[in-house]
Amino acid sequence: MGFFSMVVLIVLIGAITSVLSARYRAMERGHLARSDAGSEGGAARDEVRRLSERVAVLERVITDGRPGMDLDREIERLRDRPEPRGLADRREQA
Repeated sequence: MGFFSMVVLIVLIGAITSVLSARYRAMERGHLARSDAGSEGGAARDEVRRLSERVAVLERVITDGRPGMDLDREIERLRDRPEPRGLADRREQA
């Protein structure tokens, strides 16, 4: 084995080592991020559930074919409901 072959071999070993260590760190961070996401996942599910309920109400209001006065009262009733906490926080950030 010549000098040039040993240099190439050493560089190749170093490159493989750095790629494997970067991959290991990424997998480790991904595992930690998944465990942190579990607590946020519950809040996200709650928000999706609330938004789904609101969409269902809006669909019912629009498709029921009610007279205009009922529609006005229904919209006002929905406006009086408290805004979900996550939605209010996002509006403040924007």
